Amino acid sequence: MRQLWQGWWAARHPLSDSHLMGQRNIYILPSRPGLAFCATLGLLLLASINDQLSLGYLLTFLLTGAGLASMHSTHANLRGLSLDLAAPEPVFAGDDVRLNLRLHNSGGARYGIGVHVQGGPRSEIAWTDVPAQGHAVLGLRFAAKTCGRQPLPTLQIVTRFPLGLFRSWSVWRPASMVWIYPQPEQPAPPFPAQTEGGSGQAQSSSVLQRGQDFEGVRQYRRGDSMRQVLWKKAALSLAQADSGGSQLWVRETHAPVAQTLWLDWRDCAGLSAEARASRLCAWLLAAERAQAPCGLRLPGGELPLELAPNLGPEHLRACLQALTLQVSPSGAPR
Repeated sequence: MRQLWQGWWAARHPLSDSHLMGQRNIYILPSRPGLAFCATLGLLLLASINDQLSLGYLLTFLLTGAGLASMHSTHANLRGLSLDLAAPEPVFAGDDVRLNLRLHNSGGARYGIGVHVQGGPRSEIAWTDVPAQGHAVLGLRFAAKTCGRQPLPTLQIVTRFPLGLFRSWSVWRPASMVWIYPQPEQPAPPFPAQTEGGSGQAQSSSVLQRGQDFEGVRQYRRGDSMRQVLWKKAALSLAQADSGGSQLWVRETHAPVAQTLWLDWRDCAGLSAEARASRLCAWLLAAERAQAPCGLRLPGGELPLELAPNLGPEHLRACLQALTLQVSPSGAPR
């Protein structure tokens, strides 16, 4: 019976990054104030029958009509509304995942639309109004507790508009996944010692690149930064233009290229898998900030995984994803 129920539920709410609410996926029940309102109507009806009060009947039926109209309005506040979301940005374990939801309304104005993580505290509901024939953007946060490539949690879209007597909701199961990287160790420890020479070992480099250290002056070449121009010397050269001495000069600055680093899973021997991942994550971020090309070695099956030294956001993302899969090879089940 449980498998049948889960199969029916999954078929009724398929995984999708867009959600259109209609008769098949909107549910409605009386809220606590609504239950108290129904009990009050019952007492008014009993009192009117017992005392044969015509005005009592009138008041009871008027309030009943208002309650039924409220139920219809609450249900219609969600019907026809559609939502979609963008792929969430990666975060570190312990931080908050931010979802950017966009609500599309093809009908009249909608008020009091809330979205929250199903099973989460009601105090974390994000509320918004959607104008008629318009759109609204809603930000939703939830805690990223464990690292890995995790599925997004099931979301609920709720409303109690207009009187709060009924609670209408719809269930949305997003299809996107979110990368949750290991939390970097704080403060980041020093980089591991590097071995000179050898295959795949880090080597120091004496090649020079543009940096901050002053080396000398040279004539201006097309493509040089205007910040490097020696303007005082240029002004003096301009003053001597009559004698044919006009020339722009620029500073020549160089700095040593950062040492290429190899970060190895074995450099963190003696730590747990989570602590190793946390330390390697801190080293990767520190190397990227220092603009030091770094490579990553992780244990694999027959052959270890090796990412060649490089720089840039793409390389950093590839290293962090490989490190995440090393700790959590598969995402949590839906």
